Amino acid sequence: MQLLTLTTALLVSTATAKSLWGSSPNISPNTDGSLSVPGENPLQHCEDPKNDILTLKSVDLTPNPPKAGQTLQITAKGTLSEDVDKGSEVHLTVKYGLITIIRQTADLCDTITKVDLSCPLKKDEQTELTKSVELPKEIPPGKYSVIADVYNADKKKVTCLTATVEFHRKKDGEEGVSVGQVVLEEPKQGL
Repeated sequence: MQLLTLTTALLVSTATAKSLWGSSPNISPNTDGSLSVPGENPLQHCEDPKNDILTLKSVDLTPNPPKAGQTLQITAKGTLSEDVDKGSEVHLTVKYGLITIIRQTADLCDTITKVDLSCPLKKDEQTELTKSVELPKEIPPGKYSVIADVYNADKKKVTCLTATVEFHRKKDGEEGVSVGQVVLEEPKQGL
């Protein structure tokens, strides 16, 4: 479960703040909603999670959808079916529209220290974790797609999560966000 918070924080905050995208070329975001992660969030499993080490009970984002310039509160609940320790990797990918911005592989145990966790992550511990992430005010408008694909040291899948978040300019010039929807504005006069 503790891995869940890391993955969620990376999916949302890293995608919007830094833009990271994982290096699993055969994964594409699930867009039909059939693999949605329980809770108030835009997350989906990349594929059926029945054999994943991480079982997500829920992930809640406040606000949902995330808003530029605001604090994003992430609350996650889940359980691991086996220990996750050194040698585990996170493959992160972030796309801006159709363009891959960053493709990165990171050591999971090094990465989770950024969300106040440490390895080993123990199995069978029902965990609830909360993390706050400051989203930058100046997020370029557009559609961001993120995939976090996580494997343990034995290359067994811990989880794979994906999300699509669309930031747009509001009429008053403030940043806004919509998740999984197209935002239509009325035509401007004189155009």
